[in-house]
Amino acid sequence: MKIFEIKTRVRYQETDQMGIVYYGNFFTYFEMGRTEYLRNLGLPYSELEKEHIYFPVTETGCRFRSPAHYDDVLIVRTWISELRHASVEFSHKVIREGENTLIAEGFSKLACINASRKPTPIPERLKALLQPLIT
Repeated sequence: MKIFEIKTRVRYQETDQMGIVYYGNFFTYFEMGRTEYLRNLGLPYSELEKEHIYFPVTETGCRFRSPAHYDDVLIVRTWISELRHASVEFSHKVIREGENTLIAEGFSKLACINASRKPTPIPERLKALLQPLIT
């Protein structure tokens, strides 16, 4: 599983006065994608946190290509684009179901930190699981 997909339906409260998905919601969609990506690998964030392994977002970006509207079904595609000593980068594409219209694309960089909130290397077992998935 190099690319993982989830579907979400745009809710009314996710739109702005013009009826278009408010831009900030795409970062939530990205988070949903990477959370489910890791859960699907058997690495839910909750389990990592029990081991005092945390992954805060350190950088993110999004390029908007086409508007999404209330009740659209969006497919969020997520994959690992970079794995470093103490960080991981996920890439994302959001498309409208049925049309394959590209709505948005972006990335999320996460640092690995320990219980003291200090940067720490990604555990080897985790790195070994993620390394083959880089696209």
